[in-house]
Amino acid sequence: MEQAVKTAKARLSSVANAIRLLTSFSGEEDELGITTLAGRLRLAKSTVHRLAATLTGAGFLEQNGETGKYRLGVALFELGALVRRRMDVANEARPKLRELLEKTGETVQLGIVDHFSVLYVYEMESRRAIRMAAAVGGRAPLHCTAVGKVLLAHQPGDYVKEAIGRGLTAYTPKTITKREAVLAMLDEVRLRRHAIDDEESEGGLRAIAAPVRNHDGAVIAALGVAAPVQRMNKKLMQTCVPSVIETAEAVSARLGYLPSRSRADF
Repeated sequence: MEQAVKTAKARLSSVANAIRLLTSFSGEEDELGITTLAGRLRLAKSTVHRLAATLTGAGFLEQNGETGKYRLGVALFELGALVRRRMDVANEARPKLRELLEKTGETVQLGIVDHFSVLYVYEMESRRAIRMAAAVGGRAPLHCTAVGKVLLAHQPGDYVKEAIGRGLTAYTPKTITKREAVLAMLDEVRLRRHAIDDEESEGGLRAIAAPVRNHDGAVIAALGVAAPVQRMNKKLMQTCVPSVIETAEAVSARLGYLPSRSRADF
């Protein structure tokens, strides 16, 4: 037990040192050598060398072949691009989501795919006393939420296969849990350009969602409306579908999406 605790502490220490190493770089000093890094981190050169080798292998650092010094790697740029993408989508969607909220009077949501689940990156709650809400930073399943269905429908085949293989949990008696039925549902979502959640993820909840595309047509998010079944009956839900699709298309346009020039996957 004591040895396990020591091992865990050593790993945490290594992670902390790796973070300190990465944050040693700046715009003024974009390349640093082992000696300089060791001095700043107050670590042995051998320790810094091992950290640098590990981070280089993961793409977080790159080594200049001529000088032997290190600089930040492409993997960090890719991670930063993911964060920037989330921010851009939320920023561009905000005014249109507000319009959708005013039009429907119901909670509006914006979500993206993250680690085989929906990650909500923006939401505006209905002003009504009884309302549905999904907190920013909250997660939801892909296969039975409206936002999740839209996102899953536009993922690569291998991703969809793995997502389904991880299990299709039944959250309510209406949740679709059969593989073939889910695949057929995803085909329908792509065809109709929207998805619905009719008490499939939570009893008493109905929702509608549509895809948001970037400049080259890739679906990078989904936005939707969610409401209690007491207010959103099936007839009203169908009435809201065009507004949700139009809002998603308007956000896509703000992100530079032009249908005639895209590589959209249909």
